[in-house]
Amino acid sequence: MLRLLLCLAAVSGLTACGAQSVWAPEEQVQAARFTSDEPTSITLYTVVNKNSGSGAHSAILVNGSERVIFDPAGTWHHPKLPERNDVHFGMTDKALAFYIDYHARKTYDVIEQKVQVSPEVAELVLRRVEEYGAVPKAMCTQATSSVLRGVPGFQSMPSTWYPRKLADAFGELPGVTTRKITDDDDDSNHGVLLVQANGDPLEG
Repeated sequence: MLRLLLCLAAVSGLTACGAQSVWAPEEQVQAARFTSDEPTSITLYTVVNKNSGSGAHSAILVNGSERVIFDPAGTWHHPKLPERNDVHFGMTDKALAFYIDYHARKTYDVIEQKVQVSPEVAELVLRRVEEYGAVPKAMCTQATSSVLRGVPGFQSMPSTWYPRKLADAFGELPGVTTRKITDDDDDSNHGVLLVQANGDPLEG
């Protein structure tokens, strides 16, 4: 009887760790498709707690034949941007500003690390994030590092659960540029969400 209860508990735990699948219709994805004029690149975003210095979240912006953000297990969402399993399409400059502003607040900074890559590498990362699938909570950095580790030029990335460890390794890549984004928005993000709700990220 005890063994049965333990098995049921294990199954329940596995179910609780599952990620919810989100799959926007093809017509919405195509309508939101955005291509940047900037050189093809991969950008790592790391959300860092200002008080402790510890990492809280990892995500990657892929600028290839289109620009998307892989926001594994993230909480950011815009009603006018289609999502497929943690990949958000239509990442215009305005949409990216929304994303950054949502995460940068009085208790968190955002570290942006960008490295230019060949169009072929950008397409490989784009394909890998689209195929990765929905990511369970607390596994954002594990998913991000897994995507990058199999890509030429990113073999030095560690397999890790820790955002700062991944950011430190990314910062050692040749040609990487880094900036820290700070903001004094309240933690509730009420003002940010209100601006996003009234703005169309696909317009400019």
